[in-house]
Amino acid sequence: MGLIFLRTAIIFIALLAVMRLMGKRQIGEMQPFEFVITLLIAELACIPMADISIPLLYGIASIVTIFFLHQLLLLFDLKWKPFKVLVGGKPSIVINKEGIDISQLKKNHLDLSDLIESMRSAGYFSLDEVAYALYESSGQFTAMPREDSPKEDKVSLPVVIIDDGKFDEKNLALTKTGRAYFQDILKQQKVRSIRSVFVLTLDGTGKVYLQCRGERYRSFRVRLPEGSSW
Repeated sequence: MGLIFLRTAIIFIALLAVMRLMGKRQIGEMQPFEFVITLLIAELACIPMADISIPLLYGIASIVTIFFLHQLLLLFDLKWKPFKVLVGGKPSIVINKEGIDISQLKKNHLDLSDLIESMRSAGYFSLDEVAYALYESSGQFTAMPREDSPKEDKVSLPVVIIDDGKFDEKNLALTKTGRAYFQDILKQQKVRSIRSVFVLTLDGTGKVYLQCRGERYRSFRVRLPEGSSW
């Protein structure tokens, strides 16, 4: 028992020293290769701690090797821009002045619910509140608010009515509306098919956010049916 305690303490000190040498970037928002290195270090540290038949020096040597590989990759990352993009990736702009960039969402294996969740985490609840939004190469979400975003006297949570060409029945019930109500709205907006609609949201003040595939988003107001409130 005492031997395991001593080996664990030595590995812990070695890991702490290596992580400190890697700098604050390693313990903050990590690039993909840094995340892989962190996982490898954690795995290499566990083996000699749990198995006393493995020489402790082997575990420390492996961790130090990973550290030197990290420093080498970091040197390339700082000195050679194409390598930085190849290994770390680049930011993806998912919302621009035209609206949601559907191709960028799909490229990053994201859907509308992922985007809306990220926006709420950043303090934005309506899709037309931001001029630009992007996912950094580290996965962090960043948004730039619209300068001309109107200040609402009454605030209401927007809900998704149409998501990728399909009605959300739960939100139709929540808003006390129906398919026919929104089909009339789409007809007025000269939208031929619901399948062409990527997203349609509605808030309690009657503000609609509508974006069809391949088109710029539209934001307008409608009169809510009697008794529609949430």
